[in-house]
Amino acid sequence: MNIKRHSRFFLPSLVLGCSAVFSVQADELVILHTNDTHSQVEPDSKNFGGVARRKVLVDSVRNVHKNVMLVDAGDMVQGTLYFTLFGGELEAKLMNYLGYDIQILGNHEFDNGVEALEGVFSKLNAEKLSTNYDLSATPLSGIFRPYSIREIGGKKIGFIAINLDPKGMIAEKNSDGVVYLDAIKAANATAWHLRHNERVDLVVALTHIGYSEDGLVDDIEIAEASEDIDIIIGGHSHTVIDPQSPDHPDFLVRNAVGRPVLIAQTGKSGVNVGEIVVDLDDLTSYSRLLPVDSRYDRVADAEFEKILEPYRSEVESFRNYRIGTSPGLRTDDWSLVNWMADFVLEEGGRLAGKSVDLAIVNKGGVRADMPKGDVTKGTIMQIFPFDNKIAVVRIEGEDLREALDVMAGRGGDGVSKGVDVTFDPSTGKTTRILINGKEIDPEREYLVATIDYLARGGDYMEPLTEGEMVAESDQVIYETMIDRIQNKKTKIKADRTRRMHQ
Repeated sequence: MNIKRHSRFFLPSLVLGCSAVFSVQADELVILHTNDTHSQVEPDSKNFGGVARRKVLVDSVRNVHKNVMLVDAGDMVQGTLYFTLFGGELEAKLMNYLGYDIQILGNHEFDNGVEALEGVFSKLNAEKLSTNYDLSATPLSGIFRPYSIREIGGKKIGFIAINLDPKGMIAEKNSDGVVYLDAIKAANATAWHLRHNERVDLVVALTHIGYSEDGLVDDIEIAEASEDIDIIIGGHSHTVIDPQSPDHPDFLVRNAVGRPVLIAQTGKSGVNVGEIVVDLDDLTSYSRLLPVDSRYDRVADAEFEKILEPYRSEVESFRNYRIGTSPGLRTDDWSLVNWMADFVLEEGGRLAGKSVDLAIVNKGGVRADMPKGDVTKGTIMQIFPFDNKIAVVRIEGEDLREALDVMAGRGGDGVSKGVDVTFDPSTGKTTRILINGKEIDPEREYLVATIDYLARGGDYMEPLTEGEMVAESDQVIYETMIDRIQNKKTKIKADRTRRMHQ
């Protein structure tokens, strides 16, 4: 991701503002926020995060401050076995246990479709906001409001929710009936209404569009185009915005009339909770990150254990069901992405009944590394949690080149053995494509194995929709992988070759 840099001319005033906040005990609003927690119920592999720890942290802040709100900027689901097996049921219970005040949608909330989403979100106690989705033609109609106003300490605080365009990111069948409204127009119109008609004193935008997304509307553009938004609490890009770090992304951006907008985001997986403190006397604010780590461990919370126990035993059964061994594959050295691409190539040929030319997969479909040693059913389901299926597409060389250009534009992605792609990072375009030792032929037809999400234009792979679907598996990919590994029909091996490179 290319970060858009802005001069940090707000930093000195921010430091002075922080000093004033600490020296004068003014009435304050503390907004605690999370984003992209992705079903990380327990601490992650590095022992960060975990819902029980988050509860201790949140409660400790609530015990000290009178006015505390807890909000989430989307993607509370998808990424662990708890979602794969139970579809968000546990996450909803845990969000209620934590006492969230406001919840917005992320793109992964749609992973099981709008009907399943309604089943989960209807059980949330938090107020549910969506400003730029028209949901009236979906089962979600009536569940979401376009904005919320909270009266706190004699001040009126307005909240709005801005979401990404589903096209190219959410599978069409999973967002059927959702109408996207222009993010910048919706944000500006609603913030103006809150400021001038509802007479709010502060406008907070919860967003799930990303901090800095080239070619797409993002938090920086929302801030720069706004006149009435004061604070943006974002998600989607998994950006860690830590004002106390010397290498932090810009967290203060001038709006259309020259005033600063504070932008906050916590990363992912619940390893941090964000804290924004608003002085209710002069409406100045500052932000920081609170790491969720072992400092918050304590004797198990009886309520948490009672909620978790019915789900944990089934999760553990998948985690302990051994099916093979691994040399240790990672995403960052391409070994895991390469293995996935080669597996899809092999299975694509079986589905098509003949050899396919290449396979294309996306790094975003890989959600964890594969440790060295035993591989269990749970290992595979955790790494490849989505309900994607292997598909084979017949496509012309020119359309295939355009698809590879999309992949080059995000720094390269997964392609199978025998493919060597060179690209120019300054343009995000391919400069040479070799398939099994031969230059790509724009007029030739190729058989491409991939996943159905990409074949139908997901992850902005619209060029693949120009092809013809010739075969599709009836199993989701993790089921196919488990079957092949367990029956010794495929090997897990490491190939760290960078197959798309500069």
